[in-house]
Amino acid sequence: MKISVVTASYNYEDYIKETIKSVLDQTYENWELIIIDDCSSDNSVDVIRAFKDERIKLFINEKNLGLKDTVKRGIENATGEWIVFLESDDILAPDNIEKKVEIAKKYSDVNLIFNDCEFFGDKAKVQDFTIALKKTRSLLRKKHYPKNMFYNFYLSNKIFTFSSVMVRRNDLLNISFNPPMDCLLDWWLWVQLAYTGKFYYIPELLTKWRLHTDSYIYKSKHYCPQQLQMKIYYEIFKKYRNPFVVLFIPFAQLVWYLQQIKKNSKKLIFNKGK
Repeated sequence: MKISVVTASYNYEDYIKETIKSVLDQTYENWELIIIDDCSSDNSVDVIRAFKDERIKLFINEKNLGLKDTVKRGIENATGEWIVFLESDDILAPDNIEKKVEIAKKYSDVNLIFNDCEFFGDKAKVQDFTIALKKTRSLLRKKHYPKNMFYNFYLSNKIFTFSSVMVRRNDLLNISFNPPMDCLLDWWLWVQLAYTGKFYYIPELLTKWRLHTDSYIYKSKHYCPQQLQMKIYYEIFKKYRNPFVVLFIPFAQLVWYLQQIKKNSKKLIFNKGK
């Protein structure tokens, strides 16, 4: 089974060497690394070209395309059955791909495999994410896999980072890459994939997720999940005409609003306590 690792590269010359090395160190050897550089203005391309392994394939965009089109180009140029996403500042554990291939071979109805992550980098952000994602971690560990998780993704994205995911390439080629904003691309993709197949979660720290203030998510000016929630579920309804999906939307939206009220109430109480 050939695996294609897809990396979108943009101005991460300080990190991408370590990222590439983590792929070279994989215990599973039948892979290719597809790197799409989105017109980096630093020395990222020179760092990438310094690696001489023929399995590493570099493509350079003629103009800056942004995240979604860069990722899509990587998938289109891949030749493997499965896609492993790896952001250009993250690191894969040596057995990351091997353990996911084992799951892919065991369960034919699984189209997405993801794992737990080790947070590293900015200490304050590591602490914030550890606290914020504690509940999600606990919920994921309680479920039995493979599992259809379509209705689990409305309130929040249950997958921590792109770099923890392996997906069937054919399924990726048949879904929309047009989220309301680039920074919500991963969530947009996972909801669609959750409708068409089952997910499998590996509760092991197989990815090192680098948290820093220069990352794409922190540079994004907007990050409002509400702009994605109803839109993507309604898109699924229009495509598959499943009445349960359109009935689910108002119920899930009500639950989401109640959650926001609860969170805001807690913040108000906390601020008054100060």
